[in-house]
Amino acid sequence: MHKDTVVVERLEGTPFGCTVKLPKYCHNDPANLNDDDFRVLNEAVQTHLVVVVPDQADLAPKSQYLLTKRFDPSIPEPKEDNGAGYGHGKEFRHDKSVLKKDGCSVKSQPQVQILGQGTFEADEPGNENGEAINLTHPSHTTFHHTPLTEKQIKEEKRTRFYRWHIDSALYGLSPPMVTTLLGIKVPPATQYQTIKYEDDGSELKLTQGATCFISGAQAFEGLSEEDKQFALNTTVEYAPHPYIFISPARATSDGLTMVSEGKEMDFKDLPEWESSKVKKLPMVWTNPTTKEHHLQVHGCCLYKLHTNVNGEVKTLNLKESREKVHQMMRPAIAPKRVLAHSWKQGDLVLFFNRGVWHSVTGEFKGLGSDGMDERRLMHQCNIASGLDPVTISV
Repeated sequence: MHKDTVVVERLEGTPFGCTVKLPKYCHNDPANLNDDDFRVLNEAVQTHLVVVVPDQADLAPKSQYLLTKRFDPSIPEPKEDNGAGYGHGKEFRHDKSVLKKDGCSVKSQPQVQILGQGTFEADEPGNENGEAINLTHPSHTTFHHTPLTEKQIKEEKRTRFYRWHIDSALYGLSPPMVTTLLGIKVPPATQYQTIKYEDDGSELKLTQGATCFISGAQAFEGLSEEDKQFALNTTVEYAPHPYIFISPARATSDGLTMVSEGKEMDFKDLPEWESSKVKKLPMVWTNPTTKEHHLQVHGCCLYKLHTNVNGEVKTLNLKESREKVHQMMRPAIAPKRVLAHSWKQGDLVLFFNRGVWHSVTGEFKGLGSDGMDERRLMHQCNIASGLDPVTISV
């Protein structure tokens, strides 16, 4: 007799990733997995890094929260903080944060965020808040130093990696272990856009609004031996309130880091901050399942690099740090290294936030004058861990 258990299948034609089929007993709710099957799912997330569970459009926000929380036993019990346990309340919704327009919280489950594009009325599926909501899909045109022209976007159907990042407040809170992202309403995957790499002329064709992922393990493995040793001996210091700190600056055209023009906000003009809450994290994090080293750095939010050379610590300033990190990260985003997830309605994507970087892509117009519905609605959940990531020699 066939055992009723989770089935893991490697994605075909991608550098990493897998799909998971749920057992019948959980009634299409992954939060109902028994302990044995959840262990299989957790191992799949840490081994394959990106896991796609199809046909989850009706997953309740509470189930998504419970599933996400289950991946990290160090997460403290929730507080009455309107989702601020990850930073949504104070960091991401701050008026000067570059993330201020990135969605809103589900009122009944504030750890779950509503993301997307367009206006959704109170009675539409996926809008749990009992009132109309307006969503704006992040566009590189408001974040990059030199964005694409209107002709390049509309006529040439081009887009860019918006911002390569790790989900984390990077101030006072530890990076989440796993992020869950649910596609409740997504436009049909029939429109394509192209990313052109401006430094070497290569191209990546992807469906409109694809979410792109890079394996931190593959990024580390691709480094020179010299850069591997640099990474293993380097600590990344992030700016206090980093998303506010970088708000006046603009990003490089590949979304890896910021252009250094001295436009960052002065520390004295930031919201009140404490030195003890400034995040200083290793540049390399160890995968607890595979024991592989992952190059994990948020190139846009970093402030300084501190590297140990023969027992002596050398500190790189902001400009030097950005240049070094860009040099190390750029080879990893080559087209053959990118997993560009093409969304289908109901896809639940679980990704190991401590093992991948990811980026939004795509340009949407919402409900256009031609009647074409490009609206998109998604639920995202990630929760600050109780522990910082570590590097273990293997």
